[in-house]
Amino acid sequence: MEHAEEQGHVVPYRTLVKVWLLLLILTAVLVFVSTAFHEALSVAALLTLTPLKAGLVFFYFMHLKYERPFLKAMVFMVLGVLILFIGLTFLDISYR
Repeated sequence: MEHAEEQGHVVPYRTLVKVWLLLLILTAVLVFVSTAFHEALSVAALLTLTPLKAGLVFFYFMHLKYERPFLKAMVFMVLGVLILFIGLTFLDISYR
């Protein structure tokens, strides 16, 4: 039984550089917000922009964009369970 060879996806350097620059800009925004504004706004920015940055890394640098839907669903399910457990940990700590 022969296995079909999977072809790798070559992402152009131009795309990778654009994503990298976007990650740098988002990091600069987070640093600016955390130093210039109130803590509540910096936490909101952190909780909003950090998952966006992680998604960019997952999809472009880890090539999740080119994987099958099942693998994408599994990654999001694992991340969801991780968020759930972190939330439950904070809930447990807050009621002690």
